[in-house]
Amino acid sequence: MIPRPMRLDNNFQSQWCHMIRDSISLAHVFQTCARTGQLTRGKQLHAQLICSGYQLCIFVSNHLLNMYAKSGDMVFARNMFDTMPYRNLVSWTALISGLSQNGRFAEALITFSQMRNTGEKPSQFAFSNVIQSSASLGSLEIGMQLHSLSIKTGFNDELFVGSNLANMYSKCGALAYACQIFSEMPYKDQVSWTAMIDGYSKNGNFVEALLAFKKMIHEGVSIDQFVFCSTLGACGALKDSTFGKSLHSWIVKSGFEWETYVGNALTDMYSKAGDMESAFCVLGTDSGLRNVVSYTSLIDGFVETEQIDKALSIFVDLQRQGIEPNEFTFSSLVKACASQAALEQGTQLHAQVIKTHFDKDPFVSSILVDMYGKCGLIDCSVQVFNEIRNPTGIAWNSLLGVFAQHGLGQKTITTFNQMILKGIEPNEITFISLLIGCSHAGFVEQGLDYFYSMEKTYSVEPRQEHYSCIIDLLGRAGRLKEAEDFINSMPFEPNTFGWCSFLAACRTHSDKERGELAAEKLMRLEPENSGIHVLLSNIYATAGQWEDVRSIRKIMRNGKVKKLPGYSWIDIGNKTHVFGVEDWSHPQKREIYEKLENLFTRIQEAGYVPYTGSIPFNMEESMKERMLHHHSERIAVAFALISMPAGKPIIVKKNIRVCVDCHSAMKFISKVEGRKIIVRDNSRFHHFVDGSCSCGDYW
Repeated sequence: MIPRPMRLDNNFQSQWCHMIRDSISLAHVFQTCARTGQLTRGKQLHAQLICSGYQLCIFVSNHLLNMYAKSGDMVFARNMFDTMPYRNLVSWTALISGLSQNGRFAEALITFSQMRNTGEKPSQFAFSNVIQSSASLGSLEIGMQLHSLSIKTGFNDELFVGSNLANMYSKCGALAYACQIFSEMPYKDQVSWTAMIDGYSKNGNFVEALLAFKKMIHEGVSIDQFVFCSTLGACGALKDSTFGKSLHSWIVKSGFEWETYVGNALTDMYSKAGDMESAFCVLGTDSGLRNVVSYTSLIDGFVETEQIDKALSIFVDLQRQGIEPNEFTFSSLVKACASQAALEQGTQLHAQVIKTHFDKDPFVSSILVDMYGKCGLIDCSVQVFNEIRNPTGIAWNSLLGVFAQHGLGQKTITTFNQMILKGIEPNEITFISLLIGCSHAGFVEQGLDYFYSMEKTYSVEPRQEHYSCIIDLLGRAGRLKEAEDFINSMPFEPNTFGWCSFLAACRTHSDKERGELAAEKLMRLEPENSGIHVLLSNIYATAGQWEDVRSIRKIMRNGKVKKLPGYSWIDIGNKTHVFGVEDWSHPQKREIYEKLENLFTRIQEAGYVPYTGSIPFNMEESMKERMLHHHSERIAVAFALISMPAGKPIIVKKNIRVCVDCHSAMKFISKVEGRKIIVRDNSRFHHFVDGSCSCGDYW
């Protein structure tokens, strides 16, 4: 490929006529074009040289090659290199550096290998760039080969080679090698320290990153903005705002406070630490720090602290400032809508995602799949998934999670099989969803087979969460002896979720002895968890041991353990309506009460019989029936029936598990009203349609 000659202005034409006789001047012009970004002017001169028949010497050719490489025009750089009659070490190094610095890492490694095959010995700069390429590709094997070669050629002690080796090992997760190289370096400047701190942070060794920073201070090494950014990242991950504030002071003293990257890192650190006031103050009134990165950090912080309204307010301000949101902004906001099951806001965000073309982003689309699932709309989740051109593992896991949370065990298994056929490798999250799906559907044997195949077939080591899923799987099926044996064979003690699952199963299947064991273990782990006392109290109530029930309540009073109040909420229009048990505070309480009474009469006529065994109190049956009739989810459904248009599905969210009697009542209400009712409790979804539930009465 030859650059086309272009018309030059008179001054430049005159200068060119003189420079054509002077190789040094030509080289200087190409060097200046590379440094100042004047690629077009450099191409013009190159074209004129070709048209005039000027024979480029190796000295000028190398500067021309370097200009193309540094300007990012690797097509011209490669063509220039391939047509050079003679190449030396400078030529090879310029091309390798250009390929590496322009993200063409594999080509850089191939070119380095070709250089070696010609017998040319690499320079320290060539080494540095190919080591960077292996780090960017995450190729530890190639990086180690380059390390070995650098030792043979004596470049391993050179500053930039050593720094890049330490950085490569850090990025590839081989921190022991990184530390060894770092300690053996004859001298350390900012580049080496930055590589170490950044490597620790990116590999999750955040404490070590802070210790490295402290050592750097102790050795009197000057700190630059990159070191501050990496260290702030470690502080944010540890939620250590105390150390972060000390860093903030150093940053102010060093004069880096108004650097955009540092400002973004400070905002992100405070946001991740939950100190939203400080995060907001960092931005102040300086518009230079208000960019999409800082705004997204604020949004993340408000989302993590469950201040969804403030997160949405920041998003509105971002748009008002004319700043375009990016994929991370949308991901965070959609994630917030998913956690709150805020369908109205979620669909509005989806519309903006499509408008800004971020629906093609694999991470955003995956979170949209999750959002619709958590809002109860499985069909929308499937539709979004089907519109993803090449679903990644994240997207497949999102769909698996949706089916699992809705208790659709067979669809979870089918989706897993499709995922494997597509060549997507499952990970820890995949198997959590798969095991939950099997557990909620009663697929005990399939779940056990998947658990034991994790490490053997898929090289995924089971973690505590997977063991807890098996406890839940066996417990729900009433196989409590097997669950107990499984617990005793585990390589570690079950976590809170595992013991809670076992205790809940003991309550469902009225196993007092094992329930007491589970409650004892849980009280050691979480003494202030009221759910433990409530479940144990329910077990005693079912057994008619009212004295033990009273004893449990006394323990709760003396220990100031408060029972988590059950409540339900429903979104109608742009407003969320929250209801508690026996809650008559709503402005439309009279209409709601009348609807409830009407429903009670109609479902009784349809065959509903109250199950008072879910009330752990020693009182008259009529009082128990009244309490059941006024549970929060029933009040929410009654309100929805008088407020929403006919035919629209009713979606109710609960903070605790739906009780057996309410589950039965919802089936009858869906039948007599001819409405689809979706209830999301703290465990899963129930879809009630025409007198049946999607769970098949197994949950």
